[in-house]
Amino acid sequence: MDSILDNLSTEFVSVCIQDPRLHNDDLWHTHVDYEICLRTNSMCFRKKSSCVRRRYSEFVWLRHCLEQNALMMQLPKLPPWNPFFSLKRKEQVNQRMKGLQEFLEGVLQNPLLLSDSRLHLFLQSSLSISKMEKCALGKTRYTVAEAIQCSSCGYIGSLEDKTSCDSDCESSASSGLGLSIDATMRESPVSFLHSPEKEL
Repeated sequence: MDSILDNLSTEFVSVCIQDPRLHNDDLWHTHVDYEICLRTNSMCFRKKSSCVRRRYSEFVWLRHCLEQNALMMQLPKLPPWNPFFSLKRKEQVNQRMKGLQEFLEGVLQNPLLLSDSRLHLFLQSSLSISKMEKCALGKTRYTVAEAIQCSSCGYIGSLEDKTSCDSDCESSASSGLGLSIDATMRESPVSFLHSPEKEL
């Protein structure tokens, strides 16, 4: 029993929002996306480390999805949408990245929200919103676990054919619900369960 508690006391999830990039959609439209890097030893996650790129509108979609799943729960807020957002304004960029990170940190602290497969697809796959929705509903030929496993391998197209790919996950079992926490913009992960003798 003590060894189980010791393992839980060192379980962590760290998330970092970084590297904003500007993309030209067409002559008149651009968008910015951000790299989301996640490191964890939590059993909730299929992969122990991942990096994906997401844009602000995808964060808005995720928050809407989580609201549907957590009816009575107050969700963390996203930074406000700014029609005049510019990568040239460093303070705006830093504030948005900080707000997006605080949003994800708040979400990752909640075990109920960790049960939503759309959150896992958002954080650990490069699927589009429409493909994440279909996958979460079981309307694709691949499972959530396969989408996450194959995403970083560059084999998303082959998922439609149900071909296999290598994985960096520690287990082939599907992720379970467990405890999780944030890590702020610091490099080092933070333990989220403190044993009484470690507290000051």
